[in-house]
Amino acid sequence: MNKLLTGLAVGVVLGILFAPDKGSETRRKIADQGRDLKDKFNDLVDDLVHKFDEAVEDVAEGAEDFADKAKATMR
Repeated sequence: MNKLLTGLAVGVVLGILFAPDKGSETRRKIADQGRDLKDKFNDLVDDLVHKFDEAVEDVAEGAEDFADKAKATMR
C-alpha cells in the first residue's frame, strides 16, 4: 500500500509540474494535492486503527468466553 501511495504522489506531482501554469499556481496545486493525499492517508490509518481495536475487542471477548466455559467445566 505504501508503494501505491508513493507512486500516486509522484504521478500527481509530475503531472502538475508538466502542466502549463505559472509557478505560483503550480506550487498551489502541489500543496493542495499534498494535503489531499495526507488526508486520505490519515483516513486510511484511522480506519486500520479502528479495525485493529475491534479485532482486539473480539479476541478479548472470545478469551473471556473460553475462560468462563473452562471454569464451568472444572466445577
